[in-house]
Amino acid sequence: MDILALVKSGFALFAIVDPVGVIPIFLMATQGYTLAQSHAAARVAALTVLGVLTLFTFLGEPLLTFFGIRLAAFSVAGGLLLLLLALSMVQAHVSPQRQTQDEAMEVEERDAVGAVPLGVPLLAGPGAITHVIVAAGAAPSNVLHQSLLLLPVALVALSVWVAFRAAPMIARRLGKTGIHVVTRLMGLIIAAISVEMIASGLATLFPGLLG
Repeated sequence: MDILALVKSGFALFAIVDPVGVIPIFLMATQGYTLAQSHAAARVAALTVLGVLTLFTFLGEPLLTFFGIRLAAFSVAGGLLLLLLALSMVQAHVSPQRQTQDEAMEVEERDAVGAVPLGVPLLAGPGAITHVIVAAGAAPSNVLHQSLLLLPVALVALSVWVAFRAAPMIARRLGKTGIHVVTRLMGLIIAAISVEMIASGLATLFPGLLG
């Protein structure tokens, strides 16, 4: 695995997690919090993202093997899921794959929101989990190369912590329109990634498609 592949994986994962786009939900969830409580929620959310994505980086492919699911089939399914997520993001909506209405109500009701539902499933949701599993499956099958995938995972978790700690300032500077623009741009990137995943998976499942 070369540096370019790691950089591409990091950008893709950042677009999927989209910590900037989640800032309005974080601010709503932590309304009335003291500064210390808000920072604690940001830390818990970042650690949750790091823990969940690290877990699936190493255990995702063995789970697929256990259930008899080929990586190519999972790539197609994951690509379709990411495409649904991208379509919602392009419209500046929170995708139901990331957060249902019940989970949105839970955000307003819970005191501890960093782990659930902010960390999971809003940030480290199905899209991000799919990406790390596919990336780990595409890497050479040894612990060293898969461990390198933890670099983009750690950087994305760090970006969550930074974005949430600076959430009030970012919200003031960008405003709702600016955050929506960022979310739409991330959605376009995810849409392209999803098409690549689907095409790659179909080419492996059906070699005849390539002629």
